[in-house]
Amino acid sequence: MAEELKYQRILLKLSGEALGSHGVNIDAETVQRIARAVQRVQHLGVQVAMVIGGGNLWRGAEAAATGIDRSTADYVGMLATVMNSLVMQDAMEKLGMITRVQTAIEMPPVAEPFIRRRAVRHLEKGRVVILAAGSGNPFFTTDTAAALRAVELNAQVLLKATKVDGIYDDDPMQNKNARRFDEIDYMQALNMGLKVMDSTALSLCKDNHMPIIVFSLQQEKALEAIVRGEKCGTLVSDDNQEPV
Repeated sequence: MAEELKYQRILLKLSGEALGSHGVNIDAETVQRIARAVQRVQHLGVQVAMVIGGGNLWRGAEAAATGIDRSTADYVGMLATVMNSLVMQDAMEKLGMITRVQTAIEMPPVAEPFIRRRAVRHLEKGRVVILAAGSGNPFFTTDTAAALRAVELNAQVLLKATKVDGIYDDDPMQNKNARRFDEIDYMQALNMGLKVMDSTALSLCKDNHMPIIVFSLQQEKALEAIVRGEKCGTLVSDDNQEPV
């Protein structure tokens, strides 16, 4: 008998920095560890889509501050996400997983273009779909792209992996008295200016009732715990939405 899971289809958002370690932009061991974590939840029967940022290689906003045209800087950032996605794909396929990279900017020799119905079909067939190049538009973050794709693909939850185990009212790395939230609603997160996601991504999730769970991938078997419905990280949802 198959295990009963709270979430059968998830979108996992990783920052580009999550792929690096000790000053290395892309650390092979870290990438392999993330791939194995995804493989474990996939073996439970979970359909997994992923969005990976490009901040370990390029930051469009910072580059724009040096005088580069913002649109150009953002397009370069989109290409950085494609690089990260291909690296993740390679690590997963070495574990025997079947994957597809789909890009918001067409580049046929490298990956499929993003086509929603095709992406859904891949998920239904048990393939991990890695969604690259953001939304294909400058001035939008990969957080917003993750929120958009989560809604488009009818994911049941958007999981944002960070360096800390949830959302705090201050930086827990700097303030040992920072308070962690177990649950918070979208408006609280927006009004308090908490660095969950940018306001566009949060508003998109709010408007479409897409729950967000912020957690740490450093926590052993956190992904498995979340898809089983165990409390892990911080849940961001409607104030009347059923809590995890």
